[in-house]
Amino acid sequence: MNYLVLALSGLGVSAANLAVSIWILGRVRAQQGEVQRDIRRLEEALSREAGQVRMDMRSLREELLKYQQDQRVELRNLVETSSIRQMDALSRGMESLGQGQASQLERILKGLEASSSRVFQGLGTMNESVLSGLSRVQEVLAEGMERIRRGNEEKLDRMRDVVEEKLQGALERRLGEAFSSVSERLEKVHQGLGEMRALASDVGDLKRVLSNVKSRGIWGEIQLGNMLEQVMSPDQYGVNVQVVPGSSNRVEFAVKLPGDESPVWLPLDSKFPQEDYHRLLSAQEASDPKGAEEARRELANRIVAEARSIRDKYVCPPHTTDFAVMYLPVEGLYAEVLKAPGLAERLMTEFRVVPSGPMVLAALLNSLQMGFRTLAIQRRSGEVWKLLGQVKGDLRRFGEMLEKARRKIQDAGDELDRAASRSRTMERRLRDVEELPEEAGQGVE
Repeated sequence: MNYLVLALSGLGVSAANLAVSIWILGRVRAQQGEVQRDIRRLEEALSREAGQVRMDMRSLREELLKYQQDQRVELRNLVETSSIRQMDALSRGMESLGQGQASQLERILKGLEASSSRVFQGLGTMNESVLSGLSRVQEVLAEGMERIRRGNEEKLDRMRDVVEEKLQGALERRLGEAFSSVSERLEKVHQGLGEMRALASDVGDLKRVLSNVKSRGIWGEIQLGNMLEQVMSPDQYGVNVQVVPGSSNRVEFAVKLPGDESPVWLPLDSKFPQEDYHRLLSAQEASDPKGAEEARRELANRIVAEARSIRDKYVCPPHTTDFAVMYLPVEGLYAEVLKAPGLAERLMTEFRVVPSGPMVLAALLNSLQMGFRTLAIQRRSGEVWKLLGQVKGDLRRFGEMLEKARRKIQDAGDELDRAASRSRTMERRLRDVEELPEEAGQGVE
């Protein structure tokens, strides 16, 4: 009887555990967030209870077997001291008692198995209801998250459009202003560069003049005035100029050089001792060395006299340069002056007069013209550098505006990246919610 009481006590404990489990499952329906954890705890509790029941049954069987063995030992002792009839009666009684206890234990086991099957059936039904509830919750969450995602995407699109529109408008306005300012400055620079190109062209002309002597040949008798008109501008030279203040002497041509307060004149006087030169040519044609030498000496004396006259009339520093130019319009005449021993050096050192033929004077005038242009550029170089400085400042401000626009665009891109990251995070959470029913089913199995 004690074993029956223990078995019934175990059944009562199992029923109490079952009631607690049913109450826990009721709370699971109310608290869906703890459903999975409670189901696991319930399964563990049921497993422990089922194991405990099995252990109780095994211990009960062991005690029954031990009890039967003890009874048999006692019966054996009684058989030795009692009669055969009493022994038979006791044996039949013990057998009937053992059979009754065995049948009762079998009924108890069947009842426990039926109770366990009903409990597991209830758990399966409850699991199905919990899974269906979770699927409905998942659908509701998915719909809500989809609405949130669509709303966020629409807001982000509107924000992106507004930001791009504002940035594009501001950028176009600033770029237009900067480009207009830069265009104006570049136009002025282009004008200055045009003047510099003109100067370079003039320098190229001078180089061609100096390098193409053979192809051009000898110029011949070119008038000094025509040469000045071709090379110099009207305001760079004078005609019949009174280079010495208070003097009645006037030089044929004079180049106007820039001075501190008033211009400084470079006297140019054309001299052509025709009779002496023709006598020299005639003697050379007649192969008369003595006549040629005499004519060459008379020509040198005439050139010296003309140089002395030029010095006395036209060289007066600081109103003029400290030298004058004697223009010999024929290249042959200029060559004879150069061939005369020491004549050119005497003219330059003693009389401060520089003899020059057509080619040399052309080179000299072109050099002076290039110097005038270089001086003009130097005078205007300050304006050019100032203009370039303004253009540089405009370009720097333009670069700063571009940098600000780039930073704003980068900030907008960062905001879009953060919004996209939040959207991906929400999508990952949605995927986690979608994967939750499968994990719950695997946990129940």
